[in-house]
Amino acid sequence: MKPHITISYCPKCGWLLRAAYMAQELLTTFEEELGGVTLKPSETAGSYQVLLGEEVIFDRKRDGHFPEIKELKQTVRDKVSPGKSLGHSDRKAEA
Repeated sequence: MKPHITISYCPKCGWLLRAAYMAQELLTTFEEELGGVTLKPSETAGSYQVLLGEEVIFDRKRDGHFPEIKELKQTVRDKVSPGKSLGHSDRKAEA
């Protein structure tokens, strides 16, 4: 069974579009590796979490920021398909 991601977001904060964008990016990048991405309105104000199965892989409050899509893709890749190339998302920023 393929892993599933849940993005839990605060609807009162207006974070649905951010969650939808991240879901689209993950589904596009990991179309063969993921079983799906669910968007879930949170009952906790200010909450924004990304879960892989039951594991919280990103928490806005814990981590102190929203994930950059590059960071999120790398985290998901490392857990579901470590050998997968992410192309330009694997490159480090040049000075």
